[in-house]
Amino acid sequence: MNLDAIMTKMKNHTPSILGKQRLKPFSILLPLIEKDGELHLLFEVRSHNIRQPGEVCFPGGKKDAEDKHDKDTAVRESMEELGVDDQDIEQVFPLGQLIGSMDMRVNTYVGFINRPLNAIVPNPDEVGEVFTVPLSFFLNHEPEVHYVTLEVKPADDFPYELIPNGRNYNWRPRQMEEYFYIYGEKVIWGLTARVLYHFIDILREETG
Repeated sequence: MNLDAIMTKMKNHTPSILGKQRLKPFSILLPLIEKDGELHLLFEVRSHNIRQPGEVCFPGGKKDAEDKHDKDTAVRESMEELGVDDQDIEQVFPLGQLIGSMDMRVNTYVGFINRPLNAIVPNPDEVGEVFTVPLSFFLNHEPEVHYVTLEVKPADDFPYELIPNGRNYNWRPRQMEEYFYIYGEKVIWGLTARVLYHFIDILREETG
């Protein structure tokens, strides 16, 4: 392949996440809802029938073959988990992408639930309960920040002979921030808190 052919390919190339095809696509929705004349964020508590039971999260899940777009995943999962209809979910806009783990790409969206909170009947197989937090709480309260250290542990058959310094290679551990929002007895942390922190940061930029 000559230089012109390479440059033509690069000119027509759309940059994306390297290795994106190996990442499993998930989508979540940050649902805004009106309660007592004020905007709230709606959260779920995971049912004890599913993975990570009892944890606080936003509605969402893995992309299905029927979903044409990542946004469709966020809307469909919200409908299934919250027991709402398609017309109840309005003004859905993309927030950003998050690499949630080594094999997980999370597409995040913000939307408005145009249904009273007492008319939401969550799916008990997936959702233990729902609750809301005033948006103003997050705008006025910083999360607690704690740290997790991630260390590299090569597999037993790792080819140390192919890398400089072999078994004495200086693997660098990674320190990751974990945000904690505490609202009454509810604790919001992990991926949910990271996405929430980004959303609140954007709101502060635009309104500040």
